[in-house]
Amino acid sequence: MVKKYSKIVKKARKFSKTRRTLFIFICIIGIFLVIFGLLYLFLLKNLPSPTRLSTTTGSYSTQIYDRNKILLYTIYSDRNQSFTPLSKIPKTLQYATIAVEDKDFYRHGAVDIRGIARAAYSIALHKQLQGGSTLTQQLVKTSLLTPERTFTRKIKEVILAFATEALFPKDKILEMYLNQVPYGGTSYGVEAASLGYFGKQVKDISLAQQAFLAGLPEAPSTFSPLGSHPELGKKRQEEILQKMYEQKYISLKQRDDALSETLRFQKISNPIKAPHFVFYVKDLLSKKYSQETVERGGLKVYTTLDMNLQNFAQDTVAKEVENVKSLNVGNGAALVTNPATGEILAMVGGRGYFNDPLPEGCTVGENCVFEPSVNLAISTRQPGSSIKPINYAVGLTKGYTAATPFIDAPICFPNPGQKPFCPQNYDRRFHGVVSMRQALGNSFNIPAVEMQKLNGLADVIDTATKMGLTTLEDPSHYGPAFTLGGPVVTMVDMTTAFGVFANQGYRIDPHPILKVVDRDGKTLEEYNPPKSPIFGKKVLSSDVTFIISDILADNNARIQEFGPNSELKVEGKHVSVKTGTTNDFRDNWTIGYTPSYVVAVWVGNNDNTSMSGIASGITGAAPIWNIIMSHVLEHKKPEIPQKPANVFAKYACNNTGQIASVSATPCSSRFEYFIRGTENKKTYTVTKEKVFVDKTTNEQAPAGKTENVEEKEQDVVIDILGNKYCLSCAHPGPTPTPKP
Repeated sequence: MVKKYSKIVKKARKFSKTRRTLFIFICIIGIFLVIFGLLYLFLLKNLPSPTRLSTTTGSYSTQIYDRNKILLYTIYSDRNQSFTPLSKIPKTLQYATIAVEDKDFYRHGAVDIRGIARAAYSIALHKQLQGGSTLTQQLVKTSLLTPERTFTRKIKEVILAFATEALFPKDKILEMYLNQVPYGGTSYGVEAASLGYFGKQVKDISLAQQAFLAGLPEAPSTFSPLGSHPELGKKRQEEILQKMYEQKYISLKQRDDALSETLRFQKISNPIKAPHFVFYVKDLLSKKYSQETVERGGLKVYTTLDMNLQNFAQDTVAKEVENVKSLNVGNGAALVTNPATGEILAMVGGRGYFNDPLPEGCTVGENCVFEPSVNLAISTRQPGSSIKPINYAVGLTKGYTAATPFIDAPICFPNPGQKPFCPQNYDRRFHGVVSMRQALGNSFNIPAVEMQKLNGLADVIDTATKMGLTTLEDPSHYGPAFTLGGPVVTMVDMTTAFGVFANQGYRIDPHPILKVVDRDGKTLEEYNPPKSPIFGKKVLSSDVTFIISDILADNNARIQEFGPNSELKVEGKHVSVKTGTTNDFRDNWTIGYTPSYVVAVWVGNNDNTSMSGIASGITGAAPIWNIIMSHVLEHKKPEIPQKPANVFAKYACNNTGQIASVSATPCSSRFEYFIRGTENKKTYTVTKEKVFVDKTTNEQAPAGKTENVEEKEQDVVIDILGNKYCLSCAHPGPTPTPKP
């Protein structure tokens, strides 16, 4: 009985113990679940995924380079950051970072227990603040978490560090760290920091500079060379170099050489070169890829700009505008392109982007506003006579020739809705019978308006538009003064149009961008123009462009107005060039070209204030043009366009334009080019008419004069418009224009 009772008691005790064990286990599970629930609720619920470290870190900067990979500018919105693979980051910079931030990085896990112990010991016994975070912890703290200093955030940091170490190898973690942590201001990552502090890509900086960068992430503001205590940054650099030596990353000589190197920093963290061009390119990119992509997408943009040529052009414009400021010239612009490809080699949108907005001597309220940020290379201005070659090109397509005579004499043209238009020449004189070559070369106005009337304004505008002028309106908006510079144009468009002459009739639009690469290295676009033959859309015949180019390169054809040694002559080179000045002297142009270069220059004032002392386009823009064109052609052989097979040369009579060999009477002649089939087109009549002449001088008497005159039969030229000019009358010199 006792034994039986004893067994029952043992069983009861055993069952009770099992129940207690089960109960304790359930309690532990419950507590664990509660703790896990609380952890999830307060820590894990909104914990960011560590996979974000490799996919995004916010925004990436877009970098714009010239054609030789010189950095022009870095575009970003809130942070300046670009990605550089670990293989392109100098090993010594990697070692410097590890030496100062986490010397056992490759030997411990997500959390360095010994490091934490060392930090605690230093704080407790020596009262020295020392970090115990690993590189992995620092990475997740700066890239995934907020900067708050709380126990909760620290727990999150540790959890994410373990997850990061589980997902990524050590090299990848180091790569992400060097590309993502802040280095001061808006600079994130070593590439942005290197460019910001030293103006060099990270692959090109010295050991001394690398050690300085490695010390910044701990306290970017404290160690900044631009802060209130720049000596602290230098001291930290010295400590890092010593640590690198102690940890056997560098030799004693490397350490000493780096310590003796003087650190020089940029005053501007994100300097800009060729600002007018950069913002022109940025606008084009934004329209194509969106502003968000440009400011945050990490593009690398390689442009056509040649920074060496850009600097030369910029300096030339600034210097020469300064030289003529007494003529009330406040600004200037220049553009250099390769007409065969459309590549923009230099763009000077003004005499200085960072200049004082008001020239010397100006006060607020006066009409002398400078506005340096305005890009005159893409702004609309009146072209003056620089648009005339397009008008004469239309004339050549209609069968007129370079020998076609025009009567440069007083004349008025109907101008619907307004009073008749009576053009004047810049020299205030009339020149009698002049050929197309003389009229274009000397930029006479009256023949140009006559040519436009013969062509029809609609056809001139249509051809100009096909050649690249994008700002022209319906012909009803203009009158007979269109060919004298009535419309508004941009310099970019004018270089495109003049490029058609340089390209034997082919239009090639401007191409400022060579290549665009996204942040992953994928090429989004690339411009590889063929070397030959000339491509693009054919808008003029090569016969026409050859003759226009020959006229504009003929120094003798412009000698009457510009003299034999003007700024339009580039010694030893064959260059076609045209000037343009508006009647009110608000715009002054010179545009010239060879098969390899188009150079356009403008001077004037942003607010359209008239200049003074500018004569026939030769004083303001021409000297700048000559300097730049001479520079680009230096050491290059003269390029003389090849004569097309359909163009031939014959002697033509000066007064009639008729080929001398078939003229009914002997004549004074000159050598001239003709497009085959146009040489016999008669655009004039020579007849005998009775004309009132001065008895003393034998000059044609002005209308209304009755004293000392007699009526004589004279040789008279009647042009296709019905204008008459007495050939056999005395002509001692160009007739002065009556003052209006």
